[in-house]
Amino acid sequence: MKTQLVIFEDNENLRKSLVVLLNSSEEYQVVGDFPNVLKAGNQVKDLDPDMIILDIDMPGKDGISVIPEIKESKPEISIVMYTQFEDEDKIFRSLCAGADGYILKKTSPMVLFQALEEVRKGGAPLSPAIAKKVLASFHQKANNALKYNLTPREIEVLKLLIKGYSIKYIAAELFIAYDTCKAHLKNIYTKLHVNCGKEAIAKVLAERIIFD
Repeated sequence: MKTQLVIFEDNENLRKSLVVLLNSSEEYQVVGDFPNVLKAGNQVKDLDPDMIILDIDMPGKDGISVIPEIKESKPEISIVMYTQFEDEDKIFRSLCAGADGYILKKTSPMVLFQALEEVRKGGAPLSPAIAKKVLASFHQKANNALKYNLTPREIEVLKLLIKGYSIKYIAAELFIAYDTCKAHLKNIYTKLHVNCGKEAIAKVLAERIIFD
């Protein structure tokens, strides 16, 4: 069964292009596309999609502000931000509000497809430029990793999580068992006082936790 998508994007040409692109795939079906988010909560409730592609800068109301409303309508829904903004404030606000990924429009359509697939597998994908920005923040001031008593292996896992890797891919990259990787992530969330991957990434951004 295809993953059903709704797109919120005010650029009509881009929105229609995304509809054609996604509907041409075997994995996705666009069930709705809208130029604003003024009625997003009701639209999501009526269409009942599995996933949302959401722009930030739209007329009347910005995309970040409706994330809680959408999540309230369907808590298990996945939301991927698709935007031109690279500033840390919008990344942080999006992730804290409940976004499951953050992809830049300047990246290739293939990156968007990869991000959607990562979200389906439980990952929290970021565009390479965004991941680089988050990782670069690790080097902006004194090391805070010791504050949370993160082990070297947990730091390795967290770095890959920030790059958008799913549990399966993190385990493969580090040559560890899937269950071992899950245990590391559980320990990371406990130490950072968060509940999931996107909250962990948001905390890294907010506190500029860095790793030598």
